[in-house]
Amino acid sequence: MDIQYTCCEDYLIPDFAINVKIESIGKYRRMRLHFLEEHRPDLYQQIVLSGQLHTYLAEIDRVCHKRLEHMIRDMAETEGIDEGLKAANQLGWISRMNSIKGHTEEAIIAELIFA
Repeated sequence: MDIQYTCCEDYLIPDFAINVKIESIGKYRRMRLHFLEEHRPDLYQQIVLSGQLHTYLAEIDRVCHKRLEHMIRDMAETEGIDEGLKAANQLGWISRMNSIKGHTEEAIIAELIFA
């Protein structure tokens, strides 16, 4: 493997080019990024140096959103929250759906972000 180096004072620094694809960073991406930087710096550096940081964060975000959607739908079905309740009692429906979203989001964050 042929690696080029740049001389910086008394040090030789390898010339690495990291391909960075800039995308919008969503809620779950930011949370995972912050967690990796603060609590798993070794894993963070490994992902950054491999050039896969944004791909990795995009996958985390996609999985979190997909899981959240499925869990909310399943919990709403289990608790009997449907369009009939929405038509009859909108505020009650909103309250129960927000509660479900909060609980599922907590589970997803604990399982996928802080793991």
